[in-house]
Amino acid sequence: MSTAITRARPWLGTLVQMQVEGLPETDALRAIDAAFAEVAQVHRLMSFHEADSDIGRLHAAPPGAAVAVDARTWEVLEIAGDVAAASQGIFDITIAPRLVAGGRLPRPVSPFAPDPQATWRDIERLDGMCVRLRRPLWLDLGGIAKGFAVDRAIAVLQQAGAKQAVVNAGGDLRCFGARPEAVYLRLDQAGIHVPLLELLNAAVATSARDPGLGAGQPGAHVHGVTREAIGNADSVCVVAAHCVIADALTKVVLAGDAVIAQQVLAWFAAEAGMLDPVRGWRALDRAA
Repeated sequence: MSTAITRARPWLGTLVQMQVEGLPETDALRAIDAAFAEVAQVHRLMSFHEADSDIGRLHAAPPGAAVAVDARTWEVLEIAGDVAAASQGIFDITIAPRLVAGGRLPRPVSPFAPDPQATWRDIERLDGMCVRLRRPLWLDLGGIAKGFAVDRAIAVLQQAGAKQAVVNAGGDLRCFGARPEAVYLRLDQAGIHVPLLELLNAAVATSARDPGLGAGQPGAHVHGVTREAIGNADSVCVVAAHCVIADALTKVVLAGDAVIAQQVLAWFAAEAGMLDPVRGWRALDRAA
């Protein structure tokens, strides 16, 4: 059995850990370095905090101006639009002003105040990898950029010839290989972990309850339609083929509309579970 090579680095606002098997140590370390370089590039392209990121340049551009973006940013915006459409706007990356107002994000470098009526429908993808914002708005790719970075890292490790690999970015995890990987959920700041599931050639995203907030207090997520903070009562996990999808769908499940959540899970061939402090784990089944 080959030795597992593990490395971790701080990226994407969390600690990103990679584990690789099936390669000589020198090749494994080279593959991990290349995968971390891809994670770093996704971070630079989609950072809300950096004025020269693709997102920062979109925030600074006049409404209606076409802005050239990287193909990776284009792809994430396309995925965000697909999830927004499927969820009837419950998932919406234009909720950033609400997060800024709540102190969860800094005000971006932009001469334009966001239009309160702006939604995901005001993001237009043009030919030539250009994006146009029809109204002034602020975009937060946040979690889905993290999930996308995990997917990109996995692709790099696969291309390098790894036989088994896991990439874990603080709640967004994806693995591939012949052996299932055990996934644990951290419940509180004391570091208590509980078994969550075994994962085989798939991704899981978790949105854990913030232990610093009471069950009825709003968490870090915002409902795309109502623009209200989503409650903090539950922790959610979503399993999907890709981590970017799993991360996006945690927000849809957390929003509390079980009918829409089931429809969206079915559309993306995903499954979800919720951890309630009183009732424990319960499955949110896919619609037939």
